[in-house]
Amino acid sequence: MKIIKTPLPGCLVIEPVVHGDARGFFYESFHAEKFAQAGLELKFVQTNVSRSAQGVLRGLHYQWPHPQGKLVSVLEGEVYDVAVDIRRGSPTFGQWAAAVLSADNKRHFWVPEGFAHGFAVLSEQASFVYQCTALYDREADAGIRWNDAQIGVDWPLAQPSLSDKDQRAPFLADVPPERLPVHAP
Repeated sequence: MKIIKTPLPGCLVIEPVVHGDARGFFYESFHAEKFAQAGLELKFVQTNVSRSAQGVLRGLHYQWPHPQGKLVSVLEGEVYDVAVDIRRGSPTFGQWAAAVLSADNKRHFWVPEGFAHGFAVLSEQASFVYQCTALYDREADAGIRWNDAQIGVDWPLAQPSLSDKDQRAPFLADVPPERLPVHAP
């Protein structure tokens, strides 16, 4: 397993060791001991799968309180995956990191608790997997506007297909402080 650091401390790209031959391939998408050796002691309590068409953008989503850490990957297709640090008091508050995740590269992206997350579908279809460290909590569900100029994510889509919820999400500067996670140094 190869760990690739991003500009955001804690957000990591993870490349599994892939064993393949003419018959196909095998890899461990998660191995608790190996992840712990890399400094990621994770306990997943919920796994979600979504399928989206090309041009769909989902995000930027988070939960507060009851934040979720997410280990995300793609089983089919390709996405541009983004994490944004929204932790009040963080030295990287409002900054973002991205990774291209695909069925071909088999990469995973670790999005820690306290970060907003979103992705844009680059392929005809994409099947996306989220392993979460906390259960979904409708009351804690929140989002940040995908095209917030103060964050400045360089999305590869100019006119994405968005849900009503994502179209109406507030800009980061308009989110009340009590609805944002707090950085714990």
